[in-house]
Amino acid sequence: MSEQKPPQAPLGILMLDTRFPRIVGDVGNAQSYDHPVIFRTMQGIGSSDAVAAHPDRPRVLAALKANAEALAAEGAVGLSTSCGFLALYQDDLAAVSPVPVATSALLHIKSLGGRKAGVLTASARNLTPAHFRAVGAPEDTPVVGLPEDSSFAATFLRNGLTLDRDTVEREVVAAGRELVTKHPDIEVVVLECTNLPPYRKALERELGRPLLDVLDLLKGFYAGLSSRR
Repeated sequence: MSEQKPPQAPLGILMLDTRFPRIVGDVGNAQSYDHPVIFRTMQGIGSSDAVAAHPDRPRVLAALKANAEALAAEGAVGLSTSCGFLALYQDDLAAVSPVPVATSALLHIKSLGGRKAGVLTASARNLTPAHFRAVGAPEDTPVVGLPEDSSFAATFLRNGLTLDRDTVEREVVAAGRELVTKHPDIEVVVLECTNLPPYRKALERELGRPLLDVLDLLKGFYAGLSSRR
């Protein structure tokens, strides 16, 4: 008889307190991963607390720390978050977390070896140089956001109960097209928002450039954690 392998330890995901649908491809859907994950909602910390140019940093970090400790106690061997804007807390959270942390797809940028990155974000108005500094990325990285009056924003920023997938996909593709039209020297497009990976294939067809998202980040992060164990 072959020896049975022990079960894989899970990656923990610190979730914002939201109610919107999370389809396959979204960071908050377990079917988006090829490794085990466990989720923990940070009660009272919603989209508006994270997607902000000037958030209440002590309050958000306190919630991140408490829930990181809880996930580690449940067996998580590493942690991520359900919002790319939480890149702002990468170093602060890593300093207090019992396990390694990879907060945001924005972490991809510093590993691109000089290739020019552009970012597609949930909110261009709120994504500041401080977010890029926090992950060692150039502060002048080109950014285009989804429109504030979009179906995307109604669902994901204003915490709607419904998701019009087809409309959101059209909005995301249009924003991606705007990004590469404004900045044709972009070589890699990074999806800041953890709700954007479901539209990745449509973006790749339209933009003709490599894309990187939070699921890519976490696949590599988890593989690194596994090799260390």
